[in-house]
Amino acid sequence: MSDFILETAGLVKEFKGFVAVAGVDLKVRRGEIHALIGPNGAGKTTCFNLLTKFLEPTRGTIHFNGIDITGEAPQTIARRGMVRSFQISAVFPHLTVLDNIRIALQRKLGTSFHFWKSERSLDRLDERAMELLASVGLADHAQMVTVEMPYGRKRALEIATTLALDPELMLLDEPTQGMGHEDVDRVMQLIKQVSANRTILMVEHNMKVVAGISDTITVLARGSVLAEGNYATVAADPQVIEAYMGTEASSLASIPEGDEHPPDPLPGEGGDRGSLRSKAGAAA
Repeated sequence: MSDFILETAGLVKEFKGFVAVAGVDLKVRRGEIHALIGPNGAGKTTCFNLLTKFLEPTRGTIHFNGIDITGEAPQTIARRGMVRSFQISAVFPHLTVLDNIRIALQRKLGTSFHFWKSERSLDRLDERAMELLASVGLADHAQMVTVEMPYGRKRALEIATTLALDPELMLLDEPTQGMGHEDVDRVMQLIKQVSANRTILMVEHNMKVVAGISDTITVLARGSVLAEGNYATVAADPQVIEAYMGTEASSLASIPEGDEHPPDPLPGEGGDRGSLRSKAGAAA
């Protein structure tokens, strides 16, 4: 078995002449937390959408566990064990926390479309559902209607529903976006916890999170890979510093690698501590 669970070669996405992703060669090592970072408009989320086939690549190939999945549909890829979250929390707001997990687990029963069956037929899922909720710190909130929970807990619930599919590879798209400091710390530790025995690829703007839990970091800029390595390596790379605003880039290098409680960097966008803005983004 290869050391790399996910590999892309020459991945390109063009939109009527605009190149959003330009020849990305990405290798995600099995068992690691791999972060995808970069200035605004670097192509990070587009790359995620290509990997999970929410977008079709213009050129290039994608291999998961050695299998070419370039031509496969999103649901087929998810069944193979590559499951993603989205920037916006994607839960069922008017169902209970427990019911959200039971829906994710129901696929294993093969009864997803058996609408005539009693709801009690799903009771067998409750034990596993409660285990998953306990793993993300939500067991005490199982009967709460999801819409009543704070944002940070909704994101934790989304991670639990992703775990319910038993993924080998979890793709997390900005998991701490819009969170306060307390929620960021909680979700950062949660990601570290659930990474045991699985691989995580995440897009993240919060440099505290990236520095605290990432094993490998790939930096994108203008759709291309700019640099790759551990945090210390990419933070000291002149091209990476040039890609960000100079004053804010200095905060990137100020966070010690592996420090889970680094000093506060300069403010970023949207109140997200440690975010970095591109020159282009600032000008816009």
